[in-house]
Amino acid sequence: MARIAGVDIPRNKRIDIALTYIYGIGPVTAKRVLKDAGIDAAVRTHSLTEAEVARIRSVIDANVKVEGDLRKEVAMNIKRLMDLNTYRGLRHRRGLPVRGQRTHTNARTRKGPRRMVVKKKGKK
Repeated sequence: MARIAGVDIPRNKRIDIALTYIYGIGPVTAKRVLKDAGIDAAVRTHSLTEAEVARIRSVIDANVKVEGDLRKEVAMNIKRLMDLNTYRGLRHRRGLPVRGQRTHTNARTRKGPRRMVVKKKGKK
């Protein structure tokens, strides 16, 4: 099992698909990395040599921000929005949808499970 950017990529998949298991690398970026490294996209991961894996690693290190660095950058961008009190930052802070979706119905993924409304008993 090849280990690239701290991630064990699957052995029996094509290398262009296997690279997408790394956070920050999608299908298009994977194909670009393989083109820069000079490796055929149809090759299976288990048949790569150590030299080819090293070339892929060097291309990713040089050109693509992945895993921890990317996660840290995304978290810092969200924190910056929250610190500036922008509308998007407030939505992040409140745990509501950020990109203009409706919240009257739906939005259960961001809002969490429904809360029960308990009615008070009236006086007699």
